[in-house]
Amino acid sequence: MLKISDIQSKDIVNISNGKVLGHIGDLDINLEEGTVKSIIIGGTGRMLTFLGGKETEIVIPWENIVKIGSDVILVRLDD
Repeated sequence: MLKISDIQSKDIVNISNGKVLGHIGDLDINLEEGTVKSIIIGGTGRMLTFLGGKETEIVIPWENIVKIGSDVILVRLDD
């Protein structure tokens, strides 16, 4: 079993280009099915970009998670 506190600090890496995307900021959960639909990176509004705008969200469907390792979460996102 995995706890959200266990995975929040892991770097999320896109295996399509090797880019570190960030950390989990939120989860999209289907309460009727009891499943995680997607993980959400950023978009909390707590961190501001250099130009003063809000951080953009990256939504990663659960099906795009390739592997949850001890230090990183590997995902596949095509540009």
